[in-house]
This record gives sequence, C-alpha cells and structure tokens, in this order.
Amino acid sequence: MQFLLNAPRHLFFTGKGGVGKTSIACATAVQLADQGKRVLLVSTDPASNVGQVLNQAIGNQIVAIDSVPGLSALEIDPQGAAQQYRDRIVGPVRGVLPDKVVRDIEEQLSGACTTEIAAFDEFTQLLTDAALVRDFDHIVFDTAPTGHTIRLLQLPGAWSGFIEHNPEGASCLGPLAGLEKQRAQYHDAVAALADPARTRLVLVARAQRSSLAEAARTQAELAAIGFQRQHLVINGLMPETEGQIDPLAHALANREAAALAQLPPALAHLPTDRLSLKADNLVGLSALRRLFAMDESMATTQEVNKAMPPLPKLAGLLNGLAADGHGLIMVMGKGGVGKTTLAAAIAVALAERGLLVHLTTSDPAAHLADMVAGTLDNLAVSRIDPKAETERYRQEVLASKGRHLDEAGRAMLAEDLRSPCTEEIAVFQAFSRVIREAGRRFVVMDTAPTGHTLMLLDATGAYDREIRKKMAGGGLHFTTPMMQLQDSRQTKVLIATLAETTPVLEAANLQADLRRAGIEPWAWVVNQSLAAAKPTSPLLQQRAANEQAQLAAVASQHASRYAVVPLQVQEPVGLERLRQLTQP
Repeated sequence: MQFLLNAPRHLFFTGKGGVGKTSIACATAVQLADQGKRVLLVSTDPASNVGQVLNQAIGNQIVAIDSVPGLSALEIDPQGAAQQYRDRIVGPVRGVLPDKVVRDIEEQLSGACTTEIAAFDEFTQLLTDAALVRDFDHIVFDTAPTGHTIRLLQLPGAWSGFIEHNPEGASCLGPLAGLEKQRAQYHDAVAALADPARTRLVLVARAQRSSLAEAARTQAELAAIGFQRQHLVINGLMPETEGQIDPLAHALANREAAALAQLPPALAHLPTDRLSLKADNLVGLSALRRLFAMDESMATTQEVNKAMPPLPKLAGLLNGLAADGHGLIMVMGKGGVGKTTLAAAIAVALAERGLLVHLTTSDPAAHLADMVAGTLDNLAVSRIDPKAETERYRQEVLASKGRHLDEAGRAMLAEDLRSPCTEEIAVFQAFSRVIREAGRRFVVMDTAPTGHTLMLLDATGAYDREIRKKMAGGGLHFTTPMMQLQDSRQTKVLIATLAETTPVLEAANLQADLRRAGIEPWAWVVNQSLAAAKPTSPLLQQRAANEQAQLAAVASQHASRYAVVPLQVQEPVGLERLRQLTQP
C-alpha cells in the first residue's frame, strides 16, 4: 500500500458513507501496530463499528486493544459532542434571551455543520496536545474533517460578532459561535492537517463514476485550502474470477473498468492503491490482516441462504405517487446512492401514464438529458445551476442587507456569504420557483435541500416567515414553499439509500432532520440491491446475504413504506433501461 510508505504521524481517511473507510483505517492501524509501532485509532464516524471490527468495547476514552499489542482506540461520539457543544453555547442565554431567540440559536446549532465542528473540537487536542498523545507513534483517524468544516474554521468573519448583529442573514456560521477561546488551538490543528510531514490525507472511493466524482470534488476542495498532498484508495474492485461465472459480476467489472478509464483529472495524478471486493463484512483481526493482501478471493466458508424473501418493488409505489395527478416528488439522500437515476425512472413512469411531468436536479454531476437519452411526451427536463444561483443570491443579499452597511460591514457580509451553506440556501430559492408548478403537474426533484437548511431559513426570518407576516390578517389564502413541503397531500419525499450500514444510518439521520422541519418522508427506496438482483457469484451471494439485516431495519424501524431496486446488469441510462427499474 503506497499510502503506508513512510507513514507520517497522522493518517486521515475520508470519503462518502459506505466506501469502506472504517475497514481500511482499522486494517492500517493493525498493520502499523504489527510492525511494532504504538498506534492510536480514532473514529469520529457516527456509524462507527470499530469496536465490532476489533471485537472489543470502545468508548470515548482511550483504551488498549487487548488482542493487538501496541494498539489503542478511541470512539468520539459526534452526536454526543454536538449536544454538549450546544449546551455550552445555549445554556448561558437560556432564560436571559426571549424563548424565540433561544429556539433560533438552537436551530442554527442543529445541523450537520455543528456535528462536524463539535467532532473537530473533540479531536483537536489529539493534533495539538503533545502530552496527551506522546505515547503514540501514529494516530489513525477514521473520518477526517471535511473541506467544508475546515473552510468554515478558516473564515475570519466566523470569529466575529457579525452574525449576532445580523439575525436576518441565513448562514451556517452560527455553529462557530463561542469558539474564540479555541481559535489559536484550531489554527494549530489546521496547520498540522496541512503539513504533509505530519499528516497524510487518504481519499477512499469506489470504482463508480459518482463515487469518483465525489472524491474529485473533495480533492479539489481540500487542495484549495492548502491540503495538496493526498493519496487515493479505490476500494471494492470486482475480482476477475467472479466475472467468469456470473453475468452481473462480469458487467460490474466492465463498468468499473470504464469508470477508471475516465478517472477525473484531479485524481489521476494522486498516488493510488486498489483493493478488491471482499465477500464478508470485515470483522475480526484475521479479516483485517488479509485486507491488504494480494489474494483477491478471501472466499467465505459461510453457508449462504439463497432463498431470499420477496422484496417490494419500486412499481408498488407508483400508484400512490400518481394518485392526485400532480404534486411535488422529492428524491433525497446522500451522494452515491443513485438519487438522479431513481428520480428519472419515476418521472419517466409517470409521464408514460399520460401525466405532465417536470424532472429537475441541482446535482452538479447530474446530466439528466443524457440519462433520459431521448424525448418523451409529457416530460420536460431541466437543471438548476448551483453556481449561478449562489452568485445571484449573494448579489441579492449584498444589494438588500448590505445597502446601509459601511465598507467594513459589507466586507464582512460578503465573507459570510462565502460560507458553505449559502449554496444550499440559494438552490432552495431556485427550487421554490419550480415548486409552484406542482399545482398543475408533477415536479420530480433530485437533490433537495436538507431539513436543516429549511429550518434555518424559517428560523432566520427568511421567505416563509416573511410571507406569513405579510399575509396574516389579510383574509387571503396563501401557500409558501415551506408549507407545501410540509403538506403530505402536495409533497411526497422519497429517501434513497443503499442496503449497507452507513448509508442506512445516514438516511435515518436525514429523516430525523426532515421531521424536525415538519416534513414526514413518504417512502424509502433501497437502491442497487444485490439481494434483489439474485446473483450467482459466490462472492456476490454472500454480500447479498449481508444486506438482509439492513433491509430488515428499513422495513421494521425506519420506513412506513419502502421499495427495493435491484443492482442492474446494465447501467440504467436511456428510456428503456429506466423503464426496467419500475417494472412490476
């Protein structure tokens, strides 16, 4: 493994959920410890299963791993850290400020930004406190701080009182309130992260176009803030031997080869390691020690139950979606779960029922016209350009809120508008214009704003509250975009996920976020399922069996209704292949 050669003190593994960061981080820590190094393994992953992988209970205190001399581990609980962080900031003002103001502050501290900042706050000491970690040669981090988090910490305006005096400005800088005391410590931590002599950042991805595109965006974002020296690990490659006995495995191998042949330029120059797909979940030291071995098979000896239970199909949701003849359908979920494909398949199915449909996306990597690859009566396709909408929003805010500010105030406002959440808010405004169409036809949206963004807009006196204020008492009927999203008769939210531990947990967190905003998801869609595809390859059969626990969790714990879409032999591009996703 190139990323292990001359390993510096800090190794950070970053990547989207479900790409295998935890397995690779654990295997790295074990290998370094086996070489006689003293290693601390730290996880900030909300879906952390480090304790399960190492077969030992691990908590928020450093503990020695009994079975691996020289290895210790620590699991930082991001949600717990975020709650403590909120309490520390909100506690002193509770009972002092009006309840409405306190609720607005709590909402600003409720989103993913706060969780990321709080987790960073927790492990900052591991980067800067020499006394705390002096007993270790290496510290291996599972789940690195994102470029989004570091960019927030680098905005000087985040440390000022500007936002407190501009409550009408919608921003995600609120989570940084009260961090002035740690400013010097954070500066040292960011410097340590950017120093290649002390830190190595490893991007983990799968050999899929969407995953590689996400990794390329992460690489560019990190490089733009000074993190130039990165490594790439492409995980989960289909072994050639499996492709010889199973059409699905053969198709996946060809698909991976095509994706790697078109590797984004931002990744092509990085030192790269490749790891083959394994049959079993990587649990236990034996499996971890084999992860980096050249043996591709790692064949399982476990008996696979081929009698999979019947799984509900996407076709089963169509009647419910089409029932009212018009409305808004939002397909939401983390990157890499196939939202764009699912949105396109649903839009095509509705259009072929003779219903008017507008399919739209704000995903910068989505090419809906290419995906549909044809024309269809009743179907219109569009794309919202996030960069253009963000610039438009910035100019509108500078022209309105900045009109009466002095030069220093305008400069601070302009900096606030460079925060990462600005794009999400700007895209929501563009969506709001499209939402109005749902009263007369179907609008199918791919990549929707999160519940946190919607609540943030509402809490800061943005569009929804302003309209309510203006219309109240006038005797006029009105519906704001927020009200429409909260009305299950007008809006149906579908949460897309994969049948894997981390994606399902991320989908559950998204559902909780939406519910806080008063939006109840209508259904879940589990995409790219091996269990539904019924492969013949022993390796894929075993992985299909491993999906059962997550499918059961979706059915019994998370979704009031759900559907499962099989992993396709051919990529679902073009009208005919999209139709196959919604066949009975």
